[in-house]
Amino acid sequence: MLAYIRLEVRRTLRDTGFVIGGVAMPVMMYLLFTNLGENDGAWKTASMVGMAAYGAVGSALNTGGAVAEDRATGWLRQLRVTPMTPREVVTGRALTGAVTVLPAIVAVLAAGGLVNGVRLAAWQWAAITLLLWLGSLPFTLLGLGNGYRLTGPSTGVVNMVCNLGLAVLGGLWFPVALFPHWLRAVSDWTPTLRFAQLGTSVAQGHRPALGAIIVLAFWLLVFGSYAVLSYRRRAGTI
Repeated sequence: MLAYIRLEVRRTLRDTGFVIGGVAMPVMMYLLFTNLGENDGAWKTASMVGMAAYGAVGSALNTGGAVAEDRATGWLRQLRVTPMTPREVVTGRALTGAVTVLPAIVAVLAAGGLVNGVRLAAWQWAAITLLLWLGSLPFTLLGLGNGYRLTGPSTGVVNMVCNLGLAVLGGLWFPVALFPHWLRAVSDWTPTLRFAQLGTSVAQGHRPALGAIIVLAFWLLVFGSYAVLSYRRRAGTI
């Protein structure tokens, strides 16, 4: 499985579309949102974490698009004749996604520190990077589930809708405090809000809230089950 992971990581990092959409776009959006008008340091820090989370979610979901392409080229058919079980195939792809989200996270954090002057302790930079990296796994599994279940064009559309919808509902672009009361109640249960809270808590000098970890763990189980079931369902037709 390690050889499979190395292969998939190299394929993803060589994709120009991934570099532009998954890494460059979140950085440009972050710099745009935080340099229009008068923005204080607190907003630049919060937006940095939110946009790093947004880039991580987009990169994680992108794993599903690669799966849909593999189905079209027959690569998944070849995997069926290997000794790997469905769970191992899904796990391998999920780990690939976990590796490829790092460039987006690091790029946005670097823009915050080097361009916007965000100042944090060394342990905070390291902890935010680590927590956003680990916390992106549920979104990788969601993308995989879409990629195994849907056609190539449908996967791209559904992943885009998931990315934008979860980003807005989770407050990755705008503060949740601006939402109406009913929408804030919905946002509390979204994986993206809790995902970003992992980083914002550390940026404020606190440990991540237990509630954020519990909600993310719940979505990890939901999306993980969805990915495995989607692979098993598709296995008979590829």
